[in-house]
Amino acid sequence: MECNSDWETAGPGVERRLVALGERMMAVRVRFAKGAIGALHAHPHEQLTQILSGRFRFQVGEEVLELSAGDLLCIPGGLEHGTQALEAGELLDIFSPLREDLLEGPTTHPE
Repeated sequence: MECNSDWETAGPGVERRLVALGERMMAVRVRFAKGAIGALHAHPHEQLTQILSGRFRFQVGEEVLELSAGDLLCIPGGLEHGTQALEAGELLDIFSPLREDLLEGPTTHPE
């Protein structure tokens, strides 16, 4: 089901909005200004991230990857990960199961 909520601030230079919500999965668009950081964090949910535009440096566990528009990244649940925007860009994050914490409203860090 498409929902297209309003953009919310998720951290300095980072905005996100919920774009689709199902029974067991959800999709979130995340916009980054150049240099903005998605802090290292972990959650039990599987995450699939597609880079829609821009270039990003991801840390996933001990691995560091540079990804750009069109690239796709699968992050297992429980694995620490984060990103930095090497240039302004946008991501599409898909989570399974639902990230209830993201449904509760704005937080102080991006996912």
